[in-house]
Amino acid sequence: MEDKNRLPFQVDRDRIIHSKAFRRLKDKTQVFVSHHGDHYRNRLTHTLEVAQIARDLARMLGLNEDLAETIALAHDLGHTPFGHAGETTLNECLAEYGLHFEHNEQSKRIVTELEHSYPDFNGLNLSIEVIYGLMKHETTWDRPGLEDGVHPSLEAQIVNLADEIAYQNHDVDDGLRSGLFKEEDLKNLALWGTASEYAERYYGYMDDPKIRIARTVSKMIGIMIDGTAKETSERLGLFKIGTLEDVYKCPEKLALFPQKMARANTELKEFLMKNLYFSEEVLSHAKHGQGIIKELFAKLMAEGKSPEEVRDFLSGMTDSFAEDLLLQ
Repeated sequence: MEDKNRLPFQVDRDRIIHSKAFRRLKDKTQVFVSHHGDHYRNRLTHTLEVAQIARDLARMLGLNEDLAETIALAHDLGHTPFGHAGETTLNECLAEYGLHFEHNEQSKRIVTELEHSYPDFNGLNLSIEVIYGLMKHETTWDRPGLEDGVHPSLEAQIVNLADEIAYQNHDVDDGLRSGLFKEEDLKNLALWGTASEYAERYYGYMDDPKIRIARTVSKMIGIMIDGTAKETSERLGLFKIGTLEDVYKCPEKLALFPQKMARANTELKEFLMKNLYFSEEVLSHAKHGQGIIKELFAKLMAEGKSPEEVRDFLSGMTDSFAEDLLLQ
């Protein structure tokens, strides 16, 4: 039934926000587990940051803001507890049964089958553009499920970049908050150095390190958004993109970082890999989560559930629910 007050992608957005899978994101690990403190990102706050950046990029490029926001809000619905370590472990457990796990595919499964809120259909009955955008989601951590040689919509492409912009910057912020590295360690990184100069030029010297970090991270996000919008706009002109069909048929991705920014982003990513993601503290918590996933998988299989049932149940858990269930 057509909604008189909302456009189709707005209906999709609202159905996602009111889903159980969306609410569970609040207690799924991004990098730091919840007991670290209230100010660290979780999977839900990450999702909201991605949605905000995606809307900004869509507005700047004259794209459909509602579609971009909706894809962003749904892009991590299928994520496991305990971050990417949980995803890797669940995939390994399923491999013994000839199955695999990939959270983009699971996101699609959630919105098309697993959510049960309507009398006439399973799932959320989302627009095909949203579902396709989820399946074509791709960042450093993702393995998109569709390999058909067709590029996703521009809105889906900018969500990919918004995801990367969000996690790169909030992981810098959370890493500094955790004490795993310091501002001094970042000074030679191109993106941080440029953002720091911009922030000081605008605000003057800031004595309070919390404010200084907040304003620098904010500037870094702004720099990346502006650079992405400019590069993407130029590529749209270069490839003479005028229709959606042009986007699908284009031999190259259209939404990209400028080359210089891409190199700086890689530099930042490598820093985070070394000093955050593969730090002893983060790896210790990841190992703890992986152990829980393995034990629960074995326990649930021993109870007679099928591997598919265990996949859906385990991947939908929050961190705390998984820990509590193991103790029962």
